[in-house]
Amino acid sequence: MNVLNGKKLAASVLLPVVGGSTIGAVANRNTREDYQQLKKPSFSPPGWVFPVVWTGLYTAMGIAKYRASVRKPTTALPYNIQLGLNFLWSFLFFRWGLRGTAFVEIALMLGAITWTTYEFYQADAVAGTLMIPYAAWVAFALGLNYSIWSLNKVHS
Repeated sequence: MNVLNGKKLAASVLLPVVGGSTIGAVANRNTREDYQQLKKPSFSPPGWVFPVVWTGLYTAMGIAKYRASVRKPTTALPYNIQLGLNFLWSFLFFRWGLRGTAFVEIALMLGAITWTTYEFYQADAVAGTLMIPYAAWVAFALGLNYSIWSLNKVHS
């Protein structure tokens, strides 16, 4: 691997961490009560789990992005697509209450994450491996999104 570029590494990590936190705060503003009133499946984690998990996943994603981009700059395209879809999902699900649309979108996002993971792995095995927990969490979130949407069809 090339010499560590601290500024690029920091930017790669800060974009998803700060971006995800900011988007989450904006998209979730004044939606907590609505979310609490939704019927949820038994496997729905408590609310405090989400920011903890996402901070870790965004950090790993940023490190993976840095590692892959050092070796293969073209990995930016699938990465940027999945990150854009990631940020959009919070608005669809929370802000706009479009749970069915959010389900379709998260399925597309999982496809983009899979593509990104593959491309990252081709560039750097560690980068690809760092994306696996993120893909697994989004697969779980896909099931959770579908379950909430199904249990609350009146809100779609």
